[in-house]
Amino acid sequence: MRPLAGLFAGLVFGLGLALSGMMNPARILGFLDVAGAWDPSLAFVLVGAVAVSTIGVLLARRCRTPVFAQHFGWPAVSGIDAKLLTGAALFGIGWGLAGFCPGPAIASLTLGLGKSFLFVAAMLAGMALYRITVQSRRRQ
Repeated sequence: MRPLAGLFAGLVFGLGLALSGMMNPARILGFLDVAGAWDPSLAFVLVGAVAVSTIGVLLARRCRTPVFAQHFGWPAVSGIDAKLLTGAALFGIGWGLAGFCPGPAIASLTLGLGKSFLFVAAMLAGMALYRITVQSRRRQ
């Protein structure tokens, strides 16, 4: 049942991205172009996403256990550190250069855009490089 719930959630997420136009990198880059032809549509999508997420977190906090897991995976670290700032900066740079972030990039693979395949390949390579780096540090 858990894989079906994940599939359903992913399909709803992808449908939302498609309906809002967020799989189109030009829409994202238009939002980031505040000095040119600014497109505010991403701001409305972000406000909607934060509202839905806030309601979801508030409801989840009232539950003792999740439906499809043994326990909730709440973040253990709540402070701002160099690792968080570096990750946020890399995310922002990639988003600004490509117009994609991970979710919409994966969803846009269904459109067959070469740019999305390149982005996802680079993202997977970065994830692999991170994993290799972390594993080599743990061995030392």
